[in-house]
Amino acid sequence: MNKVKITINNNGSAKIEGDFEIVDAQGNPYDLAGRTLISLCRCGLSKNKPFCDGAHRGHFDHEAVAFALPPKKV
Repeated sequence: MNKVKITINNNGSAKIEGDFEIVDAQGNPYDLAGRTLISLCRCGLSKNKPFCDGAHRGHFDHEAVAFALPPKKV
């Protein structure tokens, strides 16, 4: 199985690359038409949610810088 890579883009989408499946809240898969790279909307402005359509340009400000999460609660 290929490792899936998720990149949080500055001022934009979350890009997903690899062998993945995306399902809705009921577990139904989206038809990705064989794509192995897609972008998910993070700004909420896309007319094609959950997928990014570029509507964020000029309307979404977030500098994506990696950080460590606190320890998991047990």
